[in-house]
Amino acid sequence: MKSPLRLAILPGDGIGPEVTDAALLVLHAAAEQFGIRVETETHPIGYAAFQQAGHPLPPKTREAVLGADAVFLGAVGDPRSDEIPPHLRPEAGLLELRKILDCFANLRPARTYEALAEASPLRPERIRGMDFLIVRELAGGLYYGEPRSIDRKGPEAEAVNTLRYSTQEIRRVARVAFGAAQRRRGSLVSVDKANVLETSRLWREVVTEVGRDFQDVRLEHMLVDRAAMELVLRPGYFDVILTENLFGDILSDEAAALTGSIGLMSSASLGTGAGLYEPVHGSAPDIAGRGIANPLGAILSMALLLEHSAERTDAARAIEAAVESVLGAGMRTAELARKGERAVGTQEVAEAVRRALG
Repeated sequence: MKSPLRLAILPGDGIGPEVTDAALLVLHAAAEQFGIRVETETHPIGYAAFQQAGHPLPPKTREAVLGADAVFLGAVGDPRSDEIPPHLRPEAGLLELRKILDCFANLRPARTYEALAEASPLRPERIRGMDFLIVRELAGGLYYGEPRSIDRKGPEAEAVNTLRYSTQEIRRVARVAFGAAQRRRGSLVSVDKANVLETSRLWREVVTEVGRDFQDVRLEHMLVDRAAMELVLRPGYFDVILTENLFGDILSDEAAALTGSIGLMSSASLGTGAGLYEPVHGSAPDIAGRGIANPLGAILSMALLLEHSAERTDAARAIEAAVESVLGAGMRTAELARKGERAVGTQEVAEAVRRALG
């Protein structure tokens, strides 16, 4: 008998536990329907972990994720953490988690649901048909480069950050993106700033070299400023977007805005260790505990987990279809409900997706 899929569940802070419970409800329903054996262990992370154990990523949580086949994260972040040292804040635990799992490729799908075309800030005729995937390099670039410092000794403060990439860092994330394009529509746009930055010139060289191994994928290079514009003008043009850490951080949030709600956005962070799956909406402490958070980003992140860590595309597609069915039936959480529409809660949406799976 095939070994069970071992999951480390990290609900985290704010609305994290609520959307995690919703995602687990759907996961167990899909696992039963498709004959997937799943074992879960729940552990704290973020401010919740700091309260319990004095650290945002306690030793027991670290041990659990290193022994898991996949990690599901609800959210981290709490305004009360502003009063504690930076290395003990929730975000420090998240960065450490990504580091120990060696997550170097972040996958963030962005698509338009026909039922939500009116929710986008773009006109419906412009947003219809949008369905692309951003592959963001997650472990290098400006966020991690050294040296970095703030010098306040002189008459004027001066700050330095270093943008650095190696051939190996670019090559490994490029291969992930080209592989994704092969499984989708066979088109990849690599985003850089090669007209200004040496790192982008190397990026473009390496991506072009990797592309020779993927002759069935059409490669196009695009400057980041043009890419940001084209996402608004022609969002349906893109299939897979590959880019470095800083540009990916910005463009993926632009993509979230196009869909109409960041609550719909899922993500997978892949590398040499267990995959890390999480909705991208953050902990939203202002609505925590009220049962009104949109769980669909978390549910769709669980679909990504089944696709990439369990290699069960059938179950993943079934969850995605169930989400589309629920939205088509008119279920809306508060941030999506228009005037006159009834807003439903987190658990009600999760139950509807579970039923739609059947």
